[in-house]
Amino acid sequence: MSGLLAGKRLLVTGVITDASIAFSVAKLAQENGAQVVLTGYGRLSLVERIAKRLPEPAPVIELDVTDPEHLAGLADKVREHVDGLDGLVHSIGFAPQSCLGGGFLDASWADVSTALHVSTYSYKSLAVAALPLMSPGGSVVGLTFDASQAWPVYDWMGVAKAGLEAASRYLALHLGKQGIRSNLVAAGPLRTMAAKSIPGFEQFEDAWAGRAPLGWDLTDQEPAARACLALLSDWFPATTGEIVHVDGGYHAVGA
Repeated sequence: MSGLLAGKRLLVTGVITDASIAFSVAKLAQENGAQVVLTGYGRLSLVERIAKRLPEPAPVIELDVTDPEHLAGLADKVREHVDGLDGLVHSIGFAPQSCLGGGFLDASWADVSTALHVSTYSYKSLAVAALPLMSPGGSVVGLTFDASQAWPVYDWMGVAKAGLEAASRYLALHLGKQGIRSNLVAAGPLRTMAAKSIPGFEQFEDAWAGRAPLGWDLTDQEPAARACLALLSDWFPATTGEIVHVDGGYHAVGA
């Protein structure tokens, strides 16, 4: 077996459509020698249908990252397909509509807490649930959207991503002794299902197209997926707590 991830066993969350970054990660991972197990929640049959579009059919495990029973049973369910994990991809985010689109000042704590639970706390929850399957050299990779500044219409999801970025650093701190890395990929705006749920998302699209030094393709998930693969591989053995920007360079320029 050859490839960047030859022999690696990966758990990939967040495959909803073939336009999702997670789908591109799973596809490239298989093409580079990895065994892939997927998780899905809610529309499980949809995830199973999308999984068949991968180079090799991948098993799908039901997982609600806010359900303690699902998390407690995750390791056993994964063991039905692979005997351990070398990598984990967190591609999970959700915020009620009140938390997006300009309603920052009006969103209730009940809705904000849902956004933080699903989009931020779940990064730690997922890693801890998968920990019994992982050994030194393992890698946890999550997806963020640059949370170093405030964005129009992103509102509480921006706060959730800021929390995710902090959570990754703390995970790096606490899992480092076990030889497990935690890193994030900050992708530019992409026309995924998640993006379509954000009112006014086209504001990001217009800005990126005009400012990113390398330009930016709103429909190409592969650059972000490639960064995930690199962080999952053995080529970054001493990198943890890092955020890799895959945004055409937008974050680095002021105008």
